[in-house]
Amino acid sequence: MTAHKNVPSVLSRAGAASALTLAAIGGTMLAPGAVPEAHAAAHSTKALNIAASKKGAPYKYGAAGPSRFDCSGLTLYSYKKAGKSLPRTAQSQYNKTRHISASSRKRGDLVFFHSGRSVYHVGIYAGSGKIWHSPKSGSVVKLEKIWSKSVWYGRVR
Repeated sequence: MTAHKNVPSVLSRAGAASALTLAAIGGTMLAPGAVPEAHAAAHSTKALNIAASKKGAPYKYGAAGPSRFDCSGLTLYSYKKAGKSLPRTAQSQYNKTRHISASSRKRGDLVFFHSGRSVYHVGIYAGSGKIWHSPKSGSVVKLEKIWSKSVWYGRVR
């Protein structure tokens, strides 16, 4: 078995054969844990696109779609359509997400606006410092620049 001499001994014969087969056909192997991250990224991208598709939908307190939304209703609806469940309120959504730093944020992550320890608003990060959100009564779902430094970020698991 000298052909496998450079393959680390921690790989089983099947694992080594699979790795060598993938390398021979130009495939790639993901590190352990990478598949759930990639899966989460697919859900968040889909949720972001769903939120964007609701551009212009009117705000209505307590509404969670499909044609009217409040802030957490938009995030709930978007992620539900993307195959993930979230609680109903912005605070509960914050409590359920994996908290991440601003430097780690990615498109599709949730942006939580807070006063002290209380979350009062949520949107979906769109990149370039902007969010899709349903801001307030009399307004509509729109893309807007993040206007506050009092924000936290969360990644839906």
